[in-house]
Amino acid sequence: MKSTKCPQSSGVRAIQKERTRRSLIDAAFNQLNAEQGFASLSLREVAREAGIAPTSFYRHFRDMDELGLAMVDESGLTLRQLMRQARKRIEKGGSVIQTSVTTFIEFIDNNSKVFFLLLRERAGTSAAFRSAIAREIQHFILELTDYLDNANSMPRRYNVAQAEAMVTIVFNSGADAIDFEPEQKQKLIDNLIFQLRMLSRGAFYLYHRELLKKQNIDDIT
Repeated sequence: MKSTKCPQSSGVRAIQKERTRRSLIDAAFNQLNAEQGFASLSLREVAREAGIAPTSFYRHFRDMDELGLAMVDESGLTLRQLMRQARKRIEKGGSVIQTSVTTFIEFIDNNSKVFFLLLRERAGTSAAFRSAIAREIQHFILELTDYLDNANSMPRRYNVAQAEAMVTIVFNSGADAIDFEPEQKQKLIDNLIFQLRMLSRGAFYLYHRELLKKQNIDDIT
């Protein structure tokens, strides 16, 4: 007689497998700090903290690199979701730049290990990691570009350049914010807001100067 698998049993196993996978990701994040990057993590130590045997690790990930790539995907998604929440706060009347900067710094404060991963592995030795993080940052830039497209009347190429510059400045400043005391952090936030406002107004000025040039040429011809 042909045996059949119980759907309920399969569902329980799937839930348990997902929990263990989650435990491995959490364990790896827990071990990241200013002194220890992902490349220094040990499969055995990650498995131990997750409460499983090292050999069981391979039921969930092919190797540590696959675990790391899952962490990168999760980190990028977490950051994008947070910035979407910031834009909802902006829709209720908040300052675009101030709210975005404050939200980003809050993200670093509350998710420093996530930011450690994005920051460190962005220039790490693994090509797969660098590519994955570049892809996540590009997603972030594209979402910001789409927001700027809806917020102003400038051509997309202006908004792409503006978004790329903003993300670069913010990420670089975020690296400093990790180790700052509250007073230093507030100064960094104020300076960051000032820089981004200069960038935004500079893009607006450049666009309108080119518009005036075009109008003058059109008038002459």
